[in-house]
Amino acid sequence: MTRVAISTDRAPHAIGPYSQAIRAGNSVYLSGQIALDPKTGELVMGDITAEARRVFENLRAVAETAGRGLADVVRVTVYLTDLAHFTAVNAVMAEYFQEPYPARATVGVAALPRGARVEVDAVMVV
Repeated sequence: MTRVAISTDRAPHAIGPYSQAIRAGNSVYLSGQIALDPKTGELVMGDITAEARRVFENLRAVAETAGRGLADVVRVTVYLTDLAHFTAVNAVMAEYFQEPYPARATVGVAALPRGARVEVDAVMVV
């Protein structure tokens, strides 16, 4: 099976040895996105809602570069440093996805890169 890296300047560049996304067959695996501004490389300032919006904007940019969009996402994983943000992140996610919603897991974690409070990765079928 051929693996093809997906990369766009509309989302932050990888901050480690990984690709923004990999297409393998008819699936695209989108790496976790935190709330980095793709223009500055800095974490967006603001509340958890602002962070979550930047995360989903970054994911959308990578999905669109892969030739599809968030409507083609079948699975997401949300990582939160504080599960008290669950409801706020749900509200933002509902702005970016419509029914039928993708399958999802939410995981509480001790810390995320760059001091982020939320990270989201996804799987998309193309």
